[in-house]
Amino acid sequence: MRVLVAMSGGVDSAVAAARMVEAGHDVVGVHLALSRDPQTVRESSRGCCSLEDSADARRVCDRLGIPFYVWDFSDRFQADVIDDFVDSYARGETPNPCLRCNEKIKFAALLDRAVALGFDAVATGHYALIDDAGHLRRSTDPDKDQSYVLGVLTREELDRCLFPVGDTPKTEIREEAARHGFSVATKPDSYDICFIPDGNTQAFLGARIGLRPGMVVDQDGRELRDHDGAWNFTIGQRRGLDLRDPAADGRPRYVTDIDASTGTVTVGPRAALSVGVIHADRLRRLHPDMEGEFDALVQVRAHGGVVPCRARVGADDMTLTLASPLQGVARGQAAVLYLPDPDGRGDVVLGSGTICGTEAAL
Repeated sequence: MRVLVAMSGGVDSAVAAARMVEAGHDVVGVHLALSRDPQTVRESSRGCCSLEDSADARRVCDRLGIPFYVWDFSDRFQADVIDDFVDSYARGETPNPCLRCNEKIKFAALLDRAVALGFDAVATGHYALIDDAGHLRRSTDPDKDQSYVLGVLTREELDRCLFPVGDTPKTEIREEAARHGFSVATKPDSYDICFIPDGNTQAFLGARIGLRPGMVVDQDGRELRDHDGAWNFTIGQRRGLDLRDPAADGRPRYVTDIDASTGTVTVGPRAALSVGVIHADRLRRLHPDMEGEFDALVQVRAHGGVVPCRARVGADDMTLTLASPLQGVARGQAAVLYLPDPDGRGDVVLGSGTICGTEAAL
């Protein structure tokens, strides 16, 4: 089988490539150039698209004796990830750019080109499993599980994906990389938003969205302070609110709602963050059981917990009634549905939707 391995420059994709070679496949490594000017991505940013990452990926491929290429997807990344990130914040949402990158770049765009060039599958270093029936499952290492950010794939894309490291704990992956002599064996995990290397999201958004003055109000509509833009705030935010007057009960207040159309940011007590019902659209179905009404688990953050829910899935949207409240659920996040572990091999991903609304817990 001809396999294209997406080489991020990290330890996980390095071991994924090694395992594909050891399995006897015809393997080619490719690094995705996502920045129009990679010189601006600092090596210390611990992102995934710096010049250092590209060089690390090349060294791994040289050691494995496989071809290595760099594919320039910077224009697609700008339009589908960076511009989408900015537009989403401008609408008062809280997007996950890494999830959007998986959806639009690392699988859709990459797979399109790979298939056109005659490859049978694309392998990555994501921590997830595909079982014998072709269903996506959580990885063996629960602390590194990335099935959530893969829940935005289509069924057709998943059919051409391989996740060679999903059955192994991260500590063992590093040990395996060391045995291969890979210099990335001890390389830290990436966690920054790669296109905001200094980590200052507010400054990044402010430079692109500009001033859009509005007002911070309490739940009774009382004005507490003005602000320069709703993009400065996220649902559940507590710090940096700079409110003029303390709450009557002296307790902290949190951002509970953002109306970007009016610039109104509402704050309230922690209890006001509790959500009992989630509405989502832009559905992605990965399993035939994601249809009609059924019980499932839902996860709304990459590293968040799961709660049981009753799902009602229609043609274009779904409503999730939660068995216990979730806090700080924001529009723009993904709601990924799981079938609870049916056989001791991990929860099964049913599919996902993009959160477009919520209802307060009763």
